[in-house]
Amino acid sequence: MAEEKNYRASTGVDGFYYGIIGDGTTTTQIERVKFLQEITVEMPQEVVRAYGDNTTAEMAVSNGDISVNSTFHKIPIEDKQRLLGLETVEGLTAVGGTDKPPYVAVIFVKTFEDGSVEYVGLPKGIFTRPNVSGKSKAGGTTEFTAEEIVAQFMDRKVSGFNSEKSVIFAADKKNENTNRDALFTKIFGAPFPGALPEGA
Repeated sequence: MAEEKNYRASTGVDGFYYGIIGDGTTTTQIERVKFLQEITVEMPQEVVRAYGDNTTAEMAVSNGDISVNSTFHKIPIEDKQRLLGLETVEGLTAVGGTDKPPYVAVIFVKTFEDGSVEYVGLPKGIFTRPNVSGKSKAGGTTEFTAEEIVAQFMDRKVSGFNSEKSVIFAADKKNENTNRDALFTKIFGAPFPGALPEGA
């Protein structure tokens, strides 16, 4: 008998990981940015039609660019330096016309009320610098600002798949990590930070 399908909707996000991969498929270090508030992965598709004899002769799917918009409570300056390829001199971080953001891989985590999780992996992309803004306190009240950062992702060869991929999903039940560990290895070429090696 087939396993029952899961129709639970996610209720939160908890975990944003990235690693610089350059032109390869492996990172030397996986970094985590805490306090992810919201993230959207846009994967546009359009059906293209060819016409003849006053009817549709053929249809095909045209895939658009994969983009990611994420909002954090705060993005630490160290992560901005790495994600955006910013130059730092004597404690000062600068933005300029010659900045070259590196290719990175990303995984973020969606959480569910039953303790299960879903992972979304993005194998290769580039982040673009966010806007800088500030706001005065009004009437003595305190309000927290959030930081947004945007990225574009592309297809990349991922071991085990027949063709290049731009988004890969994985899910684990509560207290299970099998699919998480497999996804981290495929996306980063490295295990989940803190995971025990096989046979340990």
